[in-house]
Formats: sequence, C-alpha cells, structure tokens
Amino acid sequence: MTSSPQPPTDPTDPAGHAGHTHADPGHSDHSRDRSPGHSHGHTHSHGPAAPVSKHLRKVIAAVLIPFAAAVVIGMAVLWPGGAPDHARTGVGFDRQTQQGTVVALQQVDCKSVNAAQVPATGDTSTPEGREALASQTGECKKATIRVGSGPDKGREFFEILQPGAPRQLTDGQGVVVAYAPDAPRDLQYSVIDVNRKLPMALLAGIFAVAVVLVGRMRGLFALIALVVSFAVLTLFILPAILQGSNPLVVAVVGASAIMLIALYMCHGLTARTSVAVLGTIISLLLIGLLGSLFIDWAFLSGNTDDNTGLIHGLYPNIDMSGLLLAGVIIGSLGVLDDVTVTQTSAVWELHQADPSMGPRGLYRAGIRIGRDHIASVVNTLVLAYAGAALPLLLLFSIANSSMGSVANSELVAEEIVRTLVGSIGLVASVPVTTALAALVVSADRAESPAATAASGPLRGGRGRRRKH
Repeated sequence: MTSSPQPPTDPTDPAGHAGHTHADPGHSDHSRDRSPGHSHGHTHSHGPAAPVSKHLRKVIAAVLIPFAAAVVIGMAVLWPGGAPDHARTGVGFDRQTQQGTVVALQQVDCKSVNAAQVPATGDTSTPEGREALASQTGECKKATIRVGSGPDKGREFFEILQPGAPRQLTDGQGVVVAYAPDAPRDLQYSVIDVNRKLPMALLAGIFAVAVVLVGRMRGLFALIALVVSFAVLTLFILPAILQGSNPLVVAVVGASAIMLIALYMCHGLTARTSVAVLGTIISLLLIGLLGSLFIDWAFLSGNTDDNTGLIHGLYPNIDMSGLLLAGVIIGSLGVLDDVTVTQTSAVWELHQADPSMGPRGLYRAGIRIGRDHIASVVNTLVLAYAGAALPLLLLFSIANSSMGSVANSELVAEEIVRTLVGSIGLVASVPVTTALAALVVSADRAESPAATAASGPLRGGRGRRRKH
C-alpha cells in the first residue's frame, strides 16, 4: 500500500478524518513496521479502515454478538465427540490400509504369471480383448512389496504389473497397501495406491512460504485461519453429520463459525469486516433457501456414485440430499468471503476518497466495481465445477449424448444446481454488501462535527503519544 499523496492535510483535518490513528500514511507505515497488530487491523489490503460512530458500532454489535453466541451454542449442542465406530466393509475407502515399500522389481513373462485368456472368438477389437492379448504376449513386472507399518511390519508379498496398467511402480517407491484379514494369507495384502506424502507436503510448504513472504503478517493470519477452518470441518462438521445430525443445520453452524473466525482473524475486528460478515450471512441464507427448494423440486437424492452409495450403506440415517445441500453452502463460502470483503473495502475507499459522497453515490460507484467482480467470479465457479466433472462430461461426449439428456442425468444435474445456486448467492452478495457498506460508512456523517473532532484527534493523539 503506497502512501497517499496528500499527507499534510491529515493532521489538521477539522472534520476528524485525521482522528483515526492510521489516517496519516507516513505514521501508518511506521507503526506497521513496529507493531504487527496494526497491520492486522487493515482490511483486505485496501488501506486503513475509517472508524465508525459509537452508535453504529453498537448496532453492528447488537446484530453480530447474538449471531456469534448462537453459533457457539449450536456447536456446543451439535458437538459430536468423534465419528461413530463401524465394522469395516473392505470396500472402497473403507479398507484397512498400511504403508509399504517396493524392495525389488524384476521382469517376468506375462504368460507365466497371468490367467487371463484371449476371448474364445479371438476378438481383440475390444479393450478387454487387447488387454488379455497383452497379458499373454508382453513383459510383466513382478514387484516385491515390504509392509512398513501395522502388525505385519516387515512382511513381504508380490504384486504383478501388466504392461498396460495405468500405475507402474519403481524400485524403492513408497506405496499404500490394503489389508484384508479375512482373505487367504497370500491374498491379504495388495497395492492400492502410491505414497504421495512427500510431494504433497513440499507443495504445501511452498504455498505457506509464498503466502507469508507476500502477505507477511496478514498472510500468516490467513494460514492460521485456514488451519482453523480445516479443524472445524474435520472435528465438527464431518463427525456431526456421521452422528446423524441434520446436515443442513450442521453446515450452517460450521460455515458460520468458519466465516467468523476467518474474516475477523484475517481482516481485523473492525466495522468494515463486520459489514462483510453481515453480507456473507445474508448471502448464505439465500443459498440455503434456493438450494433446499431446487434440490427437492428436482428430486436430487445426493446418492449418485460409489462413494455416496458407500456412505449411505454404512450410515443409512444420513440425509443424502441434505448432505448435498451442505456441500453447496460450504463450497460457496470461500468465494463469498472474497466478494463481500472486496465490495466492503471498495465502498470504504470510495468514501475516504470523497467524504461528501452520499450512500446512493457510494452504492452506484461500488456496484460498478462489483459488476466486474461478478463476471469473473461466476466464470470461476462454472469452470471449477466443469473441470472437476471433466471425465464425466467426456464420457457423455463419447456416447454422443445430447445436451438435454446430459443435463437431465442426476449426476450432472447435481453439479448444475450446485453451480447455479452458488452463483446466484454470489451475484446477490454484491448489491447486498455494497448497500450495507454504503449505509454504514455514510451514517457516520450524521454525527456532529464537534463530536467527531473531539473524539477523533483524542484517539489519534493518544496513539501518537504511545508511538513517540
């Protein structure tokens, strides 16, 4: 944030705008270097937040404090105390797994180790026929895997890798092995995946360093908020849903907790942040109402693939359509935070640039900024969901299915509803948050100039005496 080109006007401003301790650009930079807490109070890197009147602070607190209290009470009531136990099925993700290492790899004749045969008709035009032929004529690999964890640590078993297999192993590679205790001894262990912990941890470390280097203290607080968000998700939201609580209620309470912690931790306990919180709350309510309406109307069950089917089989009391709606709310929250904070910051900056601008002028100027944000955010959401569903869309394309039949299938319809409901909430958040910010920042001008001048410089003076 560069210094404003009019620093001399701030210390003598009779209207009280210099009364904010951070209004003096030179002093703001100096205090920011000496005290990380001051940089924590700046919101969304758009400069210092103008203070609001005591009356407005009381109004905002009267709304947010009961809301925060309700969130805390909701988490206390719904707190699951851990996921419920169940007997493992050995299917999909519900398998016992251990770590392993490839200790040896040798070439073998596929015909000597495979029982697959070419189809009796000799048809090799199908994928099954070609794979069977390759298993008879190609060179396979025999991998020796050593179990590295669990009760059978040190035990070795063999895995045959066919030449056309999508996953090939290398000597010394770490792998994840599945353990089936009820199977015959020679078939108890099998490789199901490779160990990716090192590259994933390295990538996470690079991300954390980049965020802190660029964002400094603000980046550090953002990382802490990210950790807290994952903690709420894994310790509260997921176990509470598995315990049988209503997924929609759990998602609303959990998402509200994440929103409050993340926004205030990253952007400071200021009126500007509070306005962004209010805008986010209203938008989340709209997303919840629209999602509930259209999920029911479109008869979306939420049980569309092997993973959701396994969840329903293990925990039949879970409301799968409610789980779908909970996913819509949580998925929209991250982008909502960005939109509401940006719009609030834009209105605050417009007001500081032209204090004479009224709420209607602030709204019009802010909404022009918001229109650009709407276009980019909606496009981001649609492309994000399309990218995640790209293999599925490719299958429909291969099958020469029409767009109507593709959109009507439940698997794609879920993504369409998720995308459109989330996008409507994001679009609505722009005018809602802009209007709230314009009203709040303009209402400060209702205070008398004498009161503003008396309170403003006094606060700034105390701040300067502490600094110097």
